[in-house]
Amino acid sequence: MKKDFVYLASASPRRSELLRQIGVRFTVRAAAIPEECLPGETPDNYVVRLAAAKAEAVWAAVPGAAPVLGADTAVVLDGEILGKPESGAEALRMLERLSGRSHRVLTAVAVRHDGGTETRLSVSEVRFRATTAAERLAYCATGEPFDKAGGYGIQGHAAVFIEELDGSYSGVAGLPLYETAALLARCGVDFWLTARAQA
Repeated sequence: MKKDFVYLASASPRRSELLRQIGVRFTVRAAAIPEECLPGETPDNYVVRLAAAKAEAVWAAVPGAAPVLGADTAVVLDGEILGKPESGAEALRMLERLSGRSHRVLTAVAVRHDGGTETRLSVSEVRFRATTAAERLAYCATGEPFDKAGGYGIQGHAAVFIEELDGSYSGVAGLPLYETAALLARCGVDFWLTARAQA
């Protein structure tokens, strides 16, 4: 059965922009869930669990009204998840650690629908060029690092730091569109709807 819109279980403006890019109609209904890692939990399992939990939390509030899309992103360096920095000092420390090195970006996407919850995981490798202390300070002054995993946004000013990307650009930005479209198609949600309506 075709569905003409989804709930997006995220207040992230970047995820909204990416969903608009593929022409999906959606309503934002953010889910607030604890984001602590469980004991012994791997970063891969962590992001998949959170994406599914977000989708299921919204589904519980609006059961059956429409499929619910949840997502979660983690920046992983040396096996450690780098979350959203809570201060300028923490952002600077993260950026210094990323300088001249490669790290993984994991973004899980989950869709809750009548048949249950399905998930996909996007794994990308990102390499930062070496950055200077002055550059890192100037980047923090833009305010961009503070709501982003790992303290940077590939779609923003930090693009000048990205030397190499092996994986999904949209996944690093917060919503892997290949995986998202595949999951939505499986539960009857079409994409390019808004583009066709405007044609």
